[in-house]
Amino acid sequence: MASAAKLLCVTMALALHATAWADVPAGWRLVWADEFDVDGLPDPARWDYDTERNRAGWHNDELQYYARARLENSRVQNGKLIITARREALATQPDYGGQQYSSTRLLTRGKASWTYAFIEVRARLPCGRGSWPAIWMLGTSGRWPVDGEIDIMEHVGNKPGEILGSVYTGASNWPMGTARTDKVLLPDACHAFHNYQLTWTRERIRIGVDGRDYAELVNPQDGDYNKWPFDSPQYLLLNLAVGGGLGGEVQDASLPWQFEVDYVRVYQP
Repeated sequence: MASAAKLLCVTMALALHATAWADVPAGWRLVWADEFDVDGLPDPARWDYDTERNRAGWHNDELQYYARARLENSRVQNGKLIITARREALATQPDYGGQQYSSTRLLTRGKASWTYAFIEVRARLPCGRGSWPAIWMLGTSGRWPVDGEIDIMEHVGNKPGEILGSVYTGASNWPMGTARTDKVLLPDACHAFHNYQLTWTRERIRIGVDGRDYAELVNPQDGDYNKWPFDSPQYLLLNLAVGGGLGGEVQDASLPWQFEVDYVRVYQP
């Protein structure tokens, strides 16, 4: 019986592995990945920390201080990246801006960027009220929104299970009131891991979950950079924001929150 049970477990593991890879476009190959298999701080060869607005305060009226290389806020453990938001004031930090919450924003800027890709991030989300985890991309030239933004996943704890996907450009963005955000319901997003996916080609951008696309932007192919800046490289960001315009009211008793990432994989033709 023990041998039969072991064989069943191996068969199930192979099936799950095949499912995880089944959505990769045919003929595309793995070009970058982090499997989070070494405990400690995130791999510095792959990730940097965004701390630029700690003193001035973060955009969207967010409430967090983003810590650099601090295990309490970002650590790899048991094959997972864990980004943790806490109710604490890190007043001894030289760039402290008065925040009463700590968290982390990781990014590949200066380490890796891509033009056209299939990106898959397997993650489990927090559901505390006021939590705002995100998997997203920005243009390397640094001009927002002109150089584009791709939100592969956003979720707020005040609306548990509602997954948001957005694409912003110079012609379509929220300050102008022209932004488009699509959504899909994923009732167990805070209890189970799911595959959050981006398929980005010359022709279109598609955002999906577990192999099901729910958002799309088609290249108008008219040469207007304001409509389609996506023939240029973008880098990846992973973060857990606190409150803000989208995150909403924070329930302090629900902290700490954990945003868990099983892996990040990037494929190209």
